[in-house]
Amino acid sequence: MGNSLEVIRGACGHDCPDTCAWLVEVEDGDAKSLVGDPEHPFTRGGLCFKVNHYLEERVYHPDRVLYPLKRVGPKGLGKFERISWDEALSDISQLWKRIINEYGAEAILPFSFAGNQGLIQCASIDRRLFATLGASCLDRTLCGDVASAGLIATQGTPIGIDPEDIVHSRFIILWGTNTIVTNLHLWPYVREAQQKGARVVVVDPVRTRTAEAADWHIAPRPGSDAALALGMMHVIIRDRLVDQDYVDCYSTGFEELSDRARQYPPSRVAEITGILADEIERFAREYAVTQPSLIRPLIGMEHHQNGAMMFRTISCLPILTGAWRHRGGGLARSTHALQFSTLNLEALYMPELEQSRRLNMQDLGDILCTDLDPPVKALFVYNCNPAVFVPNQQRVIEGLKREDVFTVVHDLFNTETARYADYLLPATSQVESLDLVPAWGHHYLSLNRPAIEPRGESVSNTEMFRRLAAALEMTEAYLFESDEELLKTALNSDHPFLNGITWQRLWEDGYVKLNQPEDWRPFAEGGFATKSGKAELYSQTLKEAGHDPLPAHTWDPPRNGYGLQLITGKVLHFLNSSYSHFDRHQRAAKQLFIEINPADASARSLKEDDLVRVFNEFGELTMPCRISNRVRPGIAWMPFGWLFDHEGQPRSANAITPTIPTDWGGGSAFYDAFVEVEAIF
Repeated sequence: MGNSLEVIRGACGHDCPDTCAWLVEVEDGDAKSLVGDPEHPFTRGGLCFKVNHYLEERVYHPDRVLYPLKRVGPKGLGKFERISWDEALSDISQLWKRIINEYGAEAILPFSFAGNQGLIQCASIDRRLFATLGASCLDRTLCGDVASAGLIATQGTPIGIDPEDIVHSRFIILWGTNTIVTNLHLWPYVREAQQKGARVVVVDPVRTRTAEAADWHIAPRPGSDAALALGMMHVIIRDRLVDQDYVDCYSTGFEELSDRARQYPPSRVAEITGILADEIERFAREYAVTQPSLIRPLIGMEHHQNGAMMFRTISCLPILTGAWRHRGGGLARSTHALQFSTLNLEALYMPELEQSRRLNMQDLGDILCTDLDPPVKALFVYNCNPAVFVPNQQRVIEGLKREDVFTVVHDLFNTETARYADYLLPATSQVESLDLVPAWGHHYLSLNRPAIEPRGESVSNTEMFRRLAAALEMTEAYLFESDEELLKTALNSDHPFLNGITWQRLWEDGYVKLNQPEDWRPFAEGGFATKSGKAELYSQTLKEAGHDPLPAHTWDPPRNGYGLQLITGKVLHFLNSSYSHFDRHQRAAKQLFIEINPADASARSLKEDDLVRVFNEFGELTMPCRISNRVRPGIAWMPFGWLFDHEGQPRSANAITPTIPTDWGGGSAFYDAFVEVEAIF
């Protein structure tokens, strides 16, 4: 017989706005190649450098965990022995039952995030299981929720325009986003608009690759973005550049906002932001008079203690200018809110089952190390690697080391967190599981079909929790629904944008664009999702919650005597901790450096390539120093990644990042860490 060859459609499940559609070529049960789908309008046949080698570096890597493992030796060594699934499930369920009998079910904490962003594998059976059990609930708000909360304060929703409509824009502000590196597939749309005459402006304290490719780079001090937006409003209102008809018809609180904006003349804003007053004037006028104008913010700003207020403030700008009227105008952040609003998430998550206390994921170190009532005695980690990505890393690792905290990790590799696990259970890769994959960077909904059978004894997240429910002798039928049933539940929606998007169509076509009008302008004629139905420039809701009802600059983080603000940034060849097991990322991690402005280097008598200590009261890192004008004075910038100390423990930027809550939205102010840098002689 000849070899059987089949091409299976799927979609990348990584935490990335691009959510690429891919094609897996399978021969005799083995995946032979994986490429971007050339027919997908957003993917356009290309995958990022990090995912191009997904099969050899993820699916078939020799270090992949393929069987259940039990710890041998002290926590932190990452040493395990193979056991059976029956033994693992029996041990876990029996210990959980003892913990529940002694402390109550809230002593069990599930801990997950966006390691797999497919809807079914990210959040379905797991939510139902832990809620039914009565375990502690986790607020998964480290990324995204703060920005959404800020936009909701003004718009009532975080929904923005279709990112593909950026080609119609004529003034594009990429605000706090390094698009070329972190949103690669959007860049062709930006370039198309630029070639048609659009002016591209990057607002970022660092001169990134995207800033280099833009027409104009504006570099404010980190955390001062709300002041910059208010300075723009001052000019727009003063010079009568407001679309008064739009404001009068579709917003409330204009007079109050005008009074607030008068407090932010360009001269004052220049002192706050470090941007020249003349540049602020020019920026405001060009933005106001050039239509369609679009603001594209992503992740950067929300990781400050005033993150929600910055997004709330910036979202007032397209209201004042009436930018929402125009195709390609307004604001475009994450598309998750729109995609999720079309799906039947209530039926999928079953949130009505949740009755227990809520714990914020940013507080994991303190959660594990303090005497809560009841204390957390069991931790189940999946879809994430908290030893690396949660702030106050030293405290997190201290908690993970505790012998009285029973930890189970479900992952593909022996990660930095898995080193502290009592049991390490094998997880499937994206090409081995079924999933529905919404995007947060475009409007295509994708189906990820399993291309190959699970390798070894690995199981998907949903199968893991079905097995665990059975081992716990739970009998609720909703804990044992198949992935196909879960997927169909999510699609069982009467939202008009989901019309015609069925299980069968997705199975055949792989992806479908939401069924929106071709020229979709969400707020061209108002229709905001606030209580008033209008954009709220003055927010009574914020006032009732104890916040300033008007936009304001409110940034004042604790510096504790340290002079440089620590900012991290993504680089092309490094993909979070999901790939920490292979050599290329290990080499990239060992090449970490700290980058500072020449003025800051001179003040500290530092030279290029000096070996330096980067430290504060939470810890320290050792790395080479680079000196450049790419970063503005007062900033210490380092690539996103991590080091390992002499004991093999992870030492990322979070080793020197404190836990600072944001103003609202539940996030963490990663970028409000301050450090000092000194030479090692």
